[in-house]
Amino acid sequence: MFKPIATFSGFSVDDMDKAKQFYGDVLGVEAKDSMGGVELQMPGGAKVWVYTKPNHQAATYTMLNFVVDDIDAAVDELIKRGVSFEHYEGMPGGQDEKGIMRGAPGMGPNIAWFKDPAGNILAVLQPVE
Repeated sequence: MFKPIATFSGFSVDDMDKAKQFYGDVLGVEAKDSMGGVELQMPGGAKVWVYTKPNHQAATYTMLNFVVDDIDAAVDELIKRGVSFEHYEGMPGGQDEKGIMRGAPGMGPNIAWFKDPAGNILAVLQPVE
């Protein structure tokens, strides 16, 4: 019988030292060595395992989302910490100068995308009610 006792997600990076610095210092996520990689203790209790992979290929999709109460404040703070936000052509409704795509009730969140040092796509988002 399949009966898991826990779950976690994982993804690869090409440089563990850069990843630990980015996730720990820039994003403020607890990062500790675990199972030959680094375990990220995410807000809300989830855990994510990061590991190095010699032939790492960056995720071409949003592989990690950070939910916030105030997207403008979060984006401004991350910019101060050196994070650059992505601007994509053809986004529904477009993106503002900060890179935020504004959502609408029933249509999706306010969201802005950025990359980790390994090129994986992350997002900060604020649900729209």
